[in-house]
Amino acid sequence: MRWFLETVCPRCKRGGRVLEGREIIMDLQPDFERFRKAVNHQEADRVPLCEALVGYGIMSKFLGREVIPDDVASQVEFWAKAGYDYMPIPVSLMAPGKVTSESKITRILRKMVLDKNPAETNPDAWNLELSSFIHEREDFERFPWEVAADIEFDKLDALENLLPDKMKAIVITGKIFTLTWMLMGFQNFSLKLVMEPDLVGDVFRRVAEIQFSALDRILSKDYVGAVWAIDDLAFGSGPMISPEAYREHVFPWYREMAQRCHAKDRIYIMHSDGDLTKLMPDLIDVGIDLLQPIDPSCMDIAKTKQEFGDRICLAGNVPNEVLRSGTPQEVEAYTKNLLRNCASGGGYCVGSGNSVPDWSKFENFMAMRDTTLKYGVYPISL
Repeated sequence: MRWFLETVCPRCKRGGRVLEGREIIMDLQPDFERFRKAVNHQEADRVPLCEALVGYGIMSKFLGREVIPDDVASQVEFWAKAGYDYMPIPVSLMAPGKVTSESKITRILRKMVLDKNPAETNPDAWNLELSSFIHEREDFERFPWEVAADIEFDKLDALENLLPDKMKAIVITGKIFTLTWMLMGFQNFSLKLVMEPDLVGDVFRRVAEIQFSALDRILSKDYVGAVWAIDDLAFGSGPMISPEAYREHVFPWYREMAQRCHAKDRIYIMHSDGDLTKLMPDLIDVGIDLLQPIDPSCMDIAKTKQEFGDRICLAGNVPNEVLRSGTPQEVEAYTKNLLRNCASGGGYCVGSGNSVPDWSKFENFMAMRDTTLKYGVYPISL
């Protein structure tokens, strides 16, 4: 499959010439090697685009027809035509974004609640964002871990015959830290972290083992180019728990995941909101190749790039508030500034400051995308 973007580019270098005010045709054929080069701090033909999630409403507007969760073929078409070199696909208990009724964990918790109380009708009772389920050792022992470990691969399997040449899948794996504290409730989790660290460690272990149980099958597929952990570790003010607690309970799992990915020549990606500055050396040390989104509400991406950019690829940073309420001109200016400050030499991909949910203005998503395609051609000259 090949798709093309026709655009007016005021300055585009091709074959050593500068074409002024000429209409050009930009080939948007996906190529995962473009993304890999950026991760390896090399300049490809242009700066890659990078998102873990784009809302179905945004996809629908882009394609001019409705896109629904089960329509994998249309999702592939969106990611390819929009200029991405991969399609993100969840293979986990929790997909990126809010916990939804489609999430595997929601279905498990609903059955748990209804088995105990068949008369329960309030969906809040099994909503992981509103209720907690593991408070004591007995709750841990009763939790249906075996059912949770039955990960669904249908959508990933479908991609084998849908991806265009040179396009890869990036598998979104589960939230080791986030799912652990959500199952326990954050207050209870924080107390148990001090009073019953063995219980907390056991919950972490079972949650992580679910992710690892799927990893061999994921890495066996040659059309999978990377694994992406979605796991918020920080508030706007800094880490949610102490760096020492992360080093004891969380980072060893990340390190093993990274090692297994690298052994199969796959990229290992991490998403976390919040101010990660205090955790950056640890995240680099465990083997994370790309960090997204460098939360624009609390991190200075230019400073982060200067301090850590030679050891880890950065992605994102276009503020979601600007995508929600700004103008296309503001999005263009912000994106051009990111290209100017972060893109030279590789090691950066353009994307949002979190994801592109349906409440983003479609024209602002397009402004971020189009600005990247227009001004992100190497060598960068802004």
